[in-house]
Amino acid sequence: MFGLEWADLISTVVTLAVCGLVGGFLAGLLGIGGGIIFVPVFYFVFTHAFLVDPDVAMMLATGTSLACMIPTSITAALAQHKRGNTDLEVIKTWAPSLIIGVLTGSLISSFYGGEWLAVLFGCVMILNSLNTFFRAKAKPMFDSLPRKFYQLVISFLISCFSVMLGVGGGTLTVPVLNACSVEPHKSVGTSSAVSLFVCVPGALMLFTTGTTPENAPIFTVGYVSLLAVVCVIPLSILTAPLGVSIGKKVSPATLKRIFAVALFIVSIRMLISGLS
Repeated sequence: MFGLEWADLISTVVTLAVCGLVGGFLAGLLGIGGGIIFVPVFYFVFTHAFLVDPDVAMMLATGTSLACMIPTSITAALAQHKRGNTDLEVIKTWAPSLIIGVLTGSLISSFYGGEWLAVLFGCVMILNSLNTFFRAKAKPMFDSLPRKFYQLVISFLISCFSVMLGVGGGTLTVPVLNACSVEPHKSVGTSSAVSLFVCVPGALMLFTTGTTPENAPIFTVGYVSLLAVVCVIPLSILTAPLGVSIGKKVSPATLKRIFAVALFIVSIRMLISGLS
């Protein structure tokens, strides 16, 4: 079924289901959209279960991850907004450049994507995780956010890289806001909203403009695997609010370190996969 033996199919579905549970929880807890979990797991499933070429698998993992993060990002963003953790002024300022960055990153991925994205994912996220972990209690580098022009440049780069890596904008937004003296829980809440500006247009671009690879798993449209989407989304929606609720009770420094450790583990795995 679906090109797999029954035993392999069951193990694949279970893997994707667990991925959805963990990804949704982390989306709510850390405001990261779940992409740091989705991308490595999808990459592993596509290459090992469906025997997809690594270059194609990375593109499919990226597009599918963005699609799966849409509902988790919506759920997490609404939950964070209800708790007063969203800085709407930042969202209003960043929105135009976030959209432009998404379109740019999507086009780069569509035309030049491949296994090199796995290496890029690993390198960027390892640096991100180390910085976050060792600076968990350090004073912010800046007293406030920079002028509007520089904020637009930063938000453009965040969304552009996030789409290429298949992660929610929160993965890069949280460290940036923390460095600019934004309170950690506010950073997480705002990053959940930023993820919406990355996931929705990014997934639509890769879903509609990408050409479905010949050796892609069944039920794949563009660079989005509908099989993975169906397995992951329902469970990720259930656990996102739980992550938000627990995150409210965790100290800022602890929250940063949880974020850093989770990021470091999956980044090492992706870097090894890309290099091998």
